Amino acid sequence: MKILVVADIHYALKQYDWLMSVAQDFDLVVVAGDLLDIASIVERRAQVVVVRTYLEELASKTRVIVCSGNHDLDAPDAHGENAALWVRDLDMTGLAVDGSNLFVGDTLVSVCPWWDGPGSRAALAEQLAAGAALRRGAWIWVYHAPPADSPVSWGGTRHHGDRELSGWIAQHAPDIVLSGHVHQSPFVRDGSWVDRIGTTWVFNAGQQIGPTPSHIIVNTDAQAAIWFSISGTEQLALDQPLVRPLPPLSALPDWLKV
Repeated sequence: MKILVVADIHYALKQYDWLMSVAQDFDLVVVAGDLLDIASIVERRAQVVVVRTYLEELASKTRVIVCSGNHDLDAPDAHGENAALWVRDLDMTGLAVDGSNLFVGDTLVSVCPWWDGPGSRAALAEQLAAGAALRRGAWIWVYHAPPADSPVSWGGTRHHGDRELSGWIAQHAPDIVLSGHVHQSPFVRDGSWVDRIGTTWVFNAGQQIGPTPSHIIVNTDAQAAIWFSISGTEQLALDQPLVRPLPPLSALPDWLKV
């Protein structure tokens, strides 16, 4: 399975346009949170309308997974905690959102909402426990925040990761966690777009300006991942130990050519 991973688009419409132009080349497109931008001059409800239109078109081209991030919160949930209810309410063929445990082929994908308090945190723990019971092969989590004390959560002066996620990784050992949230991690000293915690690969593509988002392509069949950004391109073999520094991409692999 060939997966395109982005996060933190923050209502950059040219980056959504880029996603539209390449989506059909992938088996799965993952948007790991922060689809909206709370600092934008565009009112949030108007952003939701526009982003929903993009997601509908993306979902007509390939399978799409979307989890919420902290910029996507719009209303209190049943626990009285901030939640991205507009993401949960997205109902379209080819799209999976917050709270889902679903199979894509033989791979289980858990789509994790941003939690904002004890109630939503407990609900997410229950979702992951349910996923563990369903697991029969590879397991991928889509979770906006990266784990704590990892290069993928390093912002240049301190870590911005999620300690609950670190505990859940230790408990359940998913194969892959696809995250975002910390924009600087791949671009600063001691940060990275990838880490390995036990047997779990954790990814954070970072965030960049311009028409093309920084992004990661994961090929589960080829056991490979490649990070693309304005700072360069790096490649990783998922069936080998993580050794830094990661090598730059010297030539496009055959599986990436379209």
